[in-house]
Amino acid sequence: MTHNLTQVDKQIPGINPNWPNIHQNVKTDFNSNVTLPDIDDSAFIHPFAIVIGNCYIGEKVLVAPTAVCRGDEGTPLHIGEFSNMQDGVVIHGLETTLNGNNLDDRRFSENGDLLKGNDSRFESGYSVYVGDNVSLAHGVLIHGPAFVGDNTFVGMESMVFNAKVGSNVAIGVSSTITGGVSIADGKFVPPGSVVTTQEQADNLPERIGSSYENINTAVIHVNKDLAKGYAKLWLDNASGLDRESMMEEGMLETSMSPLAN
Repeated sequence: MTHNLTQVDKQIPGINPNWPNIHQNVKTDFNSNVTLPDIDDSAFIHPFAIVIGNCYIGEKVLVAPTAVCRGDEGTPLHIGEFSNMQDGVVIHGLETTLNGNNLDDRRFSENGDLLKGNDSRFESGYSVYVGDNVSLAHGVLIHGPAFVGDNTFVGMESMVFNAKVGSNVAIGVSSTITGGVSIADGKFVPPGSVVTTQEQADNLPERIGSSYENINTAVIHVNKDLAKGYAKLWLDNASGLDRESMMEEGMLETSMSPLAN
């Protein structure tokens, strides 16, 4: 890949000029940890996608053009194996700590429990947790605190914020899920739904038998192949360069720059 960078771009601390779209976050009063993204070697991050800070991107994940995983406020952010972030998807979260104090109800455990700040699991929790084999279609917003279980499909232009979505769920296009609700495994959220109460969530129909019953299987198949193909295309043209090593080297070099302090 070729990027036209100015001299100023090359001096920005924590940004490797070879990967300007993937870089560390900055230190703030609500996030004292400066972290590089953790990206599996088999994942494909398009050069017009952005990955910042404490984001985990798993095996064969496709991060499409204009998708954003921004782990600089609420952290960490987790995108599981074989999932996909399609064009325009945004992953972000409300702050999880402030001045060294953990904030209640701002992180989920890996199994979907919403955590208080004094819970022993808080340190290993997630502002946003997206499981394995999850499809986040074009224009989706997942904003922490949020949890999305395995094998779930989130339709175009939908939003999940302050909510838990179970596994094997299908969310129709242009839906909103918020208000602290929890959607059980195997449910179907019809297109255009606004789910803001637990009663609404409990009354949702089953995915099996719905028009979205098999949609995620097809979407996962397509995007896994795309991730594999684009990753190979990049490697075939990268002259053996290793993304993670290059980023870490750039971080070390720029940390010694006068602009770093």
